[in-house]
Amino acid sequence: MSSTETEPQEQVCINGPYTFEGLRDGVTRAEDGVELLEPRTVPLGGPRAMTVRRTLPQRARSLVGAWCFLDFYGPDDLTEATPMRVPRHPHTGLATVSWLFEGRIDHMDSAGNWATVRPGEVALMNAGRGISHSEYSSADTTVLHGAQLWYAFPDAHRFVEPSLETHRPDPVQGPGWEACVFLGELLGQRSPVKTYIPLTGAQLRLEPGTVLEIEVPAEHEHGLLRISGAVRLNGALVGEDHLAVIDTGTTLLRVEALDEPVLALLIGGEPLGEQIVMWWNFVGRSHDEIVAFRNAYQAEMGFEPPAQDSPLHTLGGAAEAGSTERAARPDGSEHQVAVPAGALGNPVHGRLRDALADARYDDGRVFPQFGDFPPGQAAPLPAPELPNTRMKPRG
Repeated sequence: MSSTETEPQEQVCINGPYTFEGLRDGVTRAEDGVELLEPRTVPLGGPRAMTVRRTLPQRARSLVGAWCFLDFYGPDDLTEATPMRVPRHPHTGLATVSWLFEGRIDHMDSAGNWATVRPGEVALMNAGRGISHSEYSSADTTVLHGAQLWYAFPDAHRFVEPSLETHRPDPVQGPGWEACVFLGELLGQRSPVKTYIPLTGAQLRLEPGTVLEIEVPAEHEHGLLRISGAVRLNGALVGEDHLAVIDTGTTLLRVEALDEPVLALLIGGEPLGEQIVMWWNFVGRSHDEIVAFRNAYQAEMGFEPPAQDSPLHTLGGAAEAGSTERAARPDGSEHQVAVPAGALGNPVHGRLRDALADARYDDGRVFPQFGDFPPGQAAPLPAPELPNTRMKPRG
């Protein structure tokens, strides 16, 4: 899923108590040190776009463990509401984690992966050094209800090759409750899905009046997203669509359903412990790095002329001037053919992609950073001027 806010703020993010400029402060303190993160409504696309509720990042808290982004949507009746139509867009330095309660989403990415995301089956896309993908609710989906989360990669792993992994966890049950652990280890269940930092992700269902106590590592942070039903976390009442967060130092989570069935997502993990910079769909370590990611995507999609450090600057520019290359006919003879242009208006694919198979940017980045992809609708990114965010201590 894409973060398609019209004026996205570049955010400096770390674990721990701090505030920074760029987002509203949607965090309040409740009982026993629980923080309650208020959702904000965000459109995915234009005026008639599908809307989501976003609880991460917030001005006063942008990370829970390594989790840096959380969107929740639905249940939406697609006979009346706008379906999910998220065209091709880029990511770097993170993994997207998709989890559905109802409906189906078709996923296609530039690493060559095609998948249908289904209820009860996690889809984790490792963006690594760079990937682009699209997400559309399937034609047979009448109700769409789910969540997408991102986690930021530690610096040592953020340039890995992109990949996609799916897993359908078996439910684990107890008196009045059921859990599906799709990431990490919880309640005696372990997910086989690889992550580059210890993480937890689980769907919880509780019958009315049920109390579920969960042992967790003291060195991890945790969050509970209320999907439906009145619920308390360690004594704090969680508001509708809110994310309740508990810092490190807690070894027992007490999830209590009140007088109605509860559906919730539990996330957690080891604090990232690194300062990151987020803008749009990129996670980097500096403003200049984010600018480089954006420029690469814009040029590779043909939205803007390539920068000086791009292989497209020379090969693509020469192609527009009418350059040719030798190509083999089926009978083995050779002839001259025009090299497809790679600058403004033409995405990198086909013969141009082949011509640049071993090319790299001046700083060593692989080209194309966002991979080959069948031509089609893609989402351009906003203007290149990115606001710097100054982080300041709380209090």
